[in-house]
Amino acid sequence: MTKLLVIAIIFSLASCKTVEPPKPVGPLPSERHLAWHDMEYYAFVHFNMNTFTDMEWGLGGESPKMFNPSELDVRQWAKVAKDAGMKGIIITAKHHDGFCLWPTKTTEHSVKNSPWKDGKGDLIKELSEACEEFGLKFGVYLSPWDRNDADYGKPEYVASYHEQLRELLTNYGEVFEVWFDGANGGTGYYGGANEERKIDNKTYYQWDKVTEIVRELQPNAVIFSDGGPDIRWVGTEEGFANETNWSIMRRDEIYPGWPRYKELRSGHQDGTHWLPAEVNTSIRPGWYYHPREDHQVKSLPRLVQTFYESIGRNGNFLLNLPVDDRGLVHETDVKQLMALKKQIDKDFSNELAQGLQVTATEVRGDDSAFDASNVNDGDDETYWATSDGVETASLTFEFDKPTEVNRILLQEYIPLGQRIIKFSVEAEVNGEWQTIDEQTTVGNKRILRFDTVEATKIKVNFLESKGPLVICNVELYRAPNLLIAPEVDRERSGMVSLSVPDDEVDVYYTLDGSEPTNNSKKYEKPFMVEKPTTLKAIGYDSETGEQSESQMTYLDIAKKDWKVVSVSSGNIDETEKLIDENPSTSWATDKGVNTPQEIIIDLGESYELKGFTYLPIQDRYPFGIITDYEFAVSSNNRSWKTVSKGEFGNVVNNRILQTINFKPTTGRYIKLKAIMVDGEDHTASFGEVGVITNEK
Repeated sequence: MTKLLVIAIIFSLASCKTVEPPKPVGPLPSERHLAWHDMEYYAFVHFNMNTFTDMEWGLGGESPKMFNPSELDVRQWAKVAKDAGMKGIIITAKHHDGFCLWPTKTTEHSVKNSPWKDGKGDLIKELSEACEEFGLKFGVYLSPWDRNDADYGKPEYVASYHEQLRELLTNYGEVFEVWFDGANGGTGYYGGANEERKIDNKTYYQWDKVTEIVRELQPNAVIFSDGGPDIRWVGTEEGFANETNWSIMRRDEIYPGWPRYKELRSGHQDGTHWLPAEVNTSIRPGWYYHPREDHQVKSLPRLVQTFYESIGRNGNFLLNLPVDDRGLVHETDVKQLMALKKQIDKDFSNELAQGLQVTATEVRGDDSAFDASNVNDGDDETYWATSDGVETASLTFEFDKPTEVNRILLQEYIPLGQRIIKFSVEAEVNGEWQTIDEQTTVGNKRILRFDTVEATKIKVNFLESKGPLVICNVELYRAPNLLIAPEVDRERSGMVSLSVPDDEVDVYYTLDGSEPTNNSKKYEKPFMVEKPTTLKAIGYDSETGEQSESQMTYLDIAKKDWKVVSVSSGNIDETEKLIDENPSTSWATDKGVNTPQEIIIDLGESYELKGFTYLPIQDRYPFGIITDYEFAVSSNNRSWKTVSKGEFGNVVNNRILQTINFKPTTGRYIKLKAIMVDGEDHTASFGEVGVITNEK
């Protein structure tokens, strides 16, 4: 029985009851909306021509023969998504370059002219079947912009685009979401014209007809775009919704490419349509796979944060998996997905509120049908409600004994609308009430994280609402501490800081290379390391006795007295960026230079040098990475001795710290020369340069 049908039955029986249920408030979700809200977490898969051209946005002139995955296995994708706790997969059936992953009748620019499966493959069919096998929902992304099609910008292309949509929604089973990108018009191949084309993105694609096609062929599917009509972009690709997040918006104001996109992060309190937010982000910097980003997969703390700032802020979490050129979800991505699954399972493994005595300051008509106990009965079809005119009230949960709590999950009964404007959470600790947090919206689901309190009672105060309160679920948890190896940061001065994402985790470390335990030195504040040192550190949970893996970091001499004294080209005043111990900053020589570039660094005094390090630039779009080098040492900046010359193997695709050892040589000055770089000229870039004065 659907939620909306339940509401209808309740209202039909209202005449037989003394107390009527609350009336709906504002725009309401449809059945397709409610089904979408239940999805919560699912995968975006960007896999297409860009995977094989190492681009994010292809130009459209790529040959179909370039699409040739060697180990394509969509069942692996589906299994990974299922094992990760995801409920569906949305695939880029066609991106802006126009290459189609199914043998469409509308264009020759598709898999039917690729060497993959001798042109007889249909990736969309294989993936839809794999999703069905693993119990996943299936969705499609179809780019409106097509940089390949010669007719783009003309009515003929729109007809072709509509036919592509019909093919996808007719031949591949049930589709739960149809995804339309906001990128529209610009330069492209366009059948060989190689020109810029502009369109009116409000009218050109005939969006009303697009919606009609989806409703006709997949009536249960939600439609995504900047402004819906069913679900909206959250206004950022960084992986968060704002703390205030309404599922409603003034939809008629919004269109693809809407300049006020930041409003999408919060919605509109006075919205006219149900238009909830989908939080989309990628597990890597890029949407498509690039080998150079293999070391930049999002960390566990960052993924956990995104979970709480999407699902925990009244949104759904769409996490992109850039399938690699083999046709597989990369093993590093899989590792992080499973780490996220394991951590979230831990966080919500022990629900504390169910079965607790819960009281409310007011119950609608004093009717047990709307009693406070409905919020922790495990049934999302029952709810606590207040009487008409009562828009502020409190719920109090009482434990049998002092109990540790650090998470609260709240849900409104959204079939009757979203109402909560402001609420707070309090805990009774040692007989005294203390405020834990004060927040704004709730909606389908709101999860708050806070420092662990040992409470005898938890109180939720609903401080402002659009109408009578309608709360269907409240859950309490004591999530374990997030236990990972500490992160090590060092300043030029030699000052070292250790950090972990969870304040309730202690850090212990050693400076002699021995393995740390909870009996080692406890980290309290930053400390100085000026000489070659092997630092090892662990995170330690004193409550469970568990510890993280050990993090080993080799620290050589501090760079406080270093100075770049010569460069072949470029702004020497900014060269501190290559010796600042910050991997996020970088420096580069001038562009367009046609001779090998070099830098000279004064170390401040003489050292016995045994090696050097080079960290490539870590920017999203790197350039000038040194592939072949020459390293020299001098005592006086006049007479130089070349101590090492060679290649940084696979450095372009694996931009990790490069470490080179050589025979001990005494000197004060070092010279790093970029013999060859990755690029069309000799521009050289430097993320960080260091030396080794003591063997590891």
